Amino acid sequence: MSFGDQNNPYGAPQQAPGYGYPQQPQGAQPGQPYAAYPQGQGGYAGAPQGPQVMPGVTKAARIMLYAIAAVHVIVAGLCAAGVAAISDAKKTHSGGTVTTAQGDTVDADTVFDAGKGVFAFLAALAVIFAVIGIILAVRYAKGGNGVRVGSIVYAAFGIISGLVCIIFYGIGLVGLILSILVIVFAAKQASNEWFRRPRY
Repeated sequence: MSFGDQNNPYGAPQQAPGYGYPQQPQGAQPGQPYAAYPQGQGGYAGAPQGPQVMPGVTKAARIMLYAIAAVHVIVAGLCAAGVAAISDAKKTHSGGTVTTAQGDTVDADTVFDAGKGVFAFLAALAVIFAVIGIILAVRYAKGGNGVRVGSIVYAAFGIISGLVCIIFYGIGLVGLILSILVIVFAAKQASNEWFRRPRY
């Protein structure tokens, strides 16, 4: 009876290499078969890591989006007040005529209706811009890169509306400045990293 015979039922059990528990490398301590996991920032090795907390410039851009939305709400209110003022003026001057700069006479009711239509359109547009700004600002916490790009595009339109609305007691100037700052802050590298961070 030989000790090395694999078919011997009374001999010491033999185990073929590569089966069962993994073999310990040379020089390893018993009880600790694997090397310790390298402690880092967590996640898988080689996976892109992003900031865990929203950066300050991104928070500032978010707050400015809320402020731009508030400016648009104020502009919508001023436009609605303009519609009401035109309606009151129409009641007092109904049935008259208005002479244009070219010397043509136009019915006053047509001019009042056109003015009301322009102000009502601007009020509706301002409300839509306010809603879009609030939606973008709310999405800053969990949104992807599309929110950042959408914020930049929204702020570009905010610059245009700020230029148009400067006639409203300088409120358009506030919107103009805030829109420029949103573009600058949303385009920074810290904001880019925040919106491109992995979400699990």
